[in-house]
Amino acid sequence: MPARESQYLTAKEAAEALGVTLETVYAYVSRGLIRSESAEGNESRRRGRRYSAEDVRLLQARKERRRDPEGAVQGALDWGTPILESGLTLIADGRLYYRGIDAVKLASTTPFEEVATLLWTGETVAAAPLFAKAREKAAVREFSPAVEHLGLFHRLQTVLPAIGAADPAAWDLRPEAVAGAGARILSLLFSTVTGERLPGNLAGSLAAAWAPDEPGAEPLLNAALVLCADHELNVSSFTARCVASAGATPYAVVGAGLSALSGFRHGGHTARVDALFREVEGAPDVGAALAGRLSRGEGLPGFGHPLYPTGDIRGRYLLEALETAYPSSPARLLARETAGEAFTLVREHPTIDFALVTLARVLDLPPEAPLVLFALGRTAGWIAHAIEQYGSGRLIRPRARYIGPPPE
Repeated sequence: MPARESQYLTAKEAAEALGVTLETVYAYVSRGLIRSESAEGNESRRRGRRYSAEDVRLLQARKERRRDPEGAVQGALDWGTPILESGLTLIADGRLYYRGIDAVKLASTTPFEEVATLLWTGETVAAAPLFAKAREKAAVREFSPAVEHLGLFHRLQTVLPAIGAADPAAWDLRPEAVAGAGARILSLLFSTVTGERLPGNLAGSLAAAWAPDEPGAEPLLNAALVLCADHELNVSSFTARCVASAGATPYAVVGAGLSALSGFRHGGHTARVDALFREVEGAPDVGAALAGRLSRGEGLPGFGHPLYPTGDIRGRYLLEALETAYPSSPARLLARETAGEAFTLVREHPTIDFALVTLARVLDLPPEAPLVLFALGRTAGWIAHAIEQYGSGRLIRPRARYIGPPPE
């Protein structure tokens, strides 16, 4: 089958991928199993049409499940075929879309609150009243435990269940109620990070708390939040959906997402990227320092993403925005040199993790800021996935393939 990033196939390619005749492909189209549209404006002939590669992959997965159910499920859990349907996020042709809208465009034009509301409700117009109501209802500081001695990320994990226990409305799992809970949760988390009791402008509150002397900070922080908002069925979003499928509250859903995000193979990867920056910062030769890591089998954290063969569009946008806003920043120049040397060595591009760490270093943000930005942004996606999962009414419960000792 053609490369994964291809969005459309010809009829012949679809037939070859499925191991069927052209007539069977046309039958699948007539039954609504494969979407088809005109190619190059030719609507009169079948060979002038193109066919959804994603639908073909889904049909392939169904056939595989019938032939080998255990093997298909095992593969699906490791960068395999989609195992859940979702109308939230599409990653295709090197781009990222939220409900069909280019996430990069949203990052450059739209406040984070509106993007969160788009993910939750399908539109942005409800953002202002939704978050205004959240600020009226959220009793953030009254119930917050003492967390000043904790790091920023652990503050989020500590405060969340305490506030959730004091919010009985969180058990209302209807879509509009969960969107309201999402707005309250985001207000709580931003308040915990910034110290502002009820922030009105979420990215603005971060800028005021973290970079008060940097007028260019707010749009950059807003872009980072938007670009982190969702990313299909990553491990934390899948975890969030599992918890939601059990009927737990949105507070529990976000708490589970935070736990998964903290791991070094997910959002916690930003700590490894930061360590890489510290290493090359003190090295006389950046390229030699990176080559040394490779020779020790340590790899280059922050480079290469399997869903973006030509480069993580999120990282690229954020790094380009930093170049425009802070062209002479030593931290940004070091990041550019590091990225260039890394590409020469491994032919991989920077990821969103690399860009978040670069942003934090350019703006001199607090420790853990990259991970916290990731968490605050992704909270919007976890709530959106919870809304979808609540609506399905299904419990996520995969089976295990037993490989232990046989029964006695």
